[in-house]
Amino acid sequence: MIKVTDIAWVRFSAPDLDQMETFLLDFGMERAERTDTALYMRGASESPWLHATEQGEAGFRGFGFYAASAADLEAAAKLPGASAIESIDEPGGGSRVRFTDPDGFNVEIVHGRQSVAPRPLRTAQPFNSGHEHGRLGKLQRIEPGPSQVVRLGHAVVRVSDFRQSEQWYRSRFGFLPSDEIYLGDPEKVVTAFLRCDRGQEYVDHHTLLCVGLGEVGFDHAAFEVTDMDSLMVGHDHLKGGEYQHKTGIGRHVLGSQIYDYWQDPWGHTVEHFTDGDLLNASTPTGSFDPVTALGTQWGTFGP
Repeated sequence: MIKVTDIAWVRFSAPDLDQMETFLLDFGMERAERTDTALYMRGASESPWLHATEQGEAGFRGFGFYAASAADLEAAAKLPGASAIESIDEPGGGSRVRFTDPDGFNVEIVHGRQSVAPRPLRTAQPFNSGHEHGRLGKLQRIEPGPSQVVRLGHAVVRVSDFRQSEQWYRSRFGFLPSDEIYLGDPEKVVTAFLRCDRGQEYVDHHTLLCVGLGEVGFDHAAFEVTDMDSLMVGHDHLKGGEYQHKTGIGRHVLGSQIYDYWQDPWGHTVEHFTDGDLLNASTPTGSFDPVTALGTQWGTFGP
């Protein structure tokens, strides 16, 4: 087993790269590189790209996770079902090991990507709250336009057998369960929010979610934006285009993120989020029923 450190990218295919790029620009990304057959989009972080689209029939094509070191990548190549280590002929380069999970999803473990200069962040002035005044003598003026995507936070897939998928991912890549969701009996767990194990370093509440309900397939990918103002102006910007809103805005119970879900032109769901929980390896696993898991602290979630 190795311990992955974060999610690296998500991959899709679509018949029209121009249309996908237009949507992702409005969603808050920037072009990293484009070829005749592929589009690579980045956020504001040092990652060379976090969303790739290959020209072809619309669909989800897999995701990648970071190995902590070259030694871990070598160890990954010795795990059951692993490919040999190969070079990545895409922006940022690096090396990878390929896997196919029990439901046929493509999983890549990567290391050695070249960082790029981070984009300047457009952040709002501090808030003046009822108990603390952080902004004195300064006016709050938020520029309209797209959200500013910083990074990829997590991906969610629907699987045929949650326990099988959980065992596959945890035994290879060291994920820890943050919260388990059960149906009726607490022993009948149908999904768990899985986070990376980086010891006492704090990480996202979840990096991967394998849901053992519904038809097998892609559910959504979530991209962190700079702050709530960025999320809100991005919502208005997308609402002004011919895009399909999925659900939100609201705040989840599990993970605590403020969220807003949209669909790309081919129905792939992508999420803006901000202010999520951060946990470390000492945090105990929670156990919840679906009502809590699908509940909100405020706002709407669902059709």
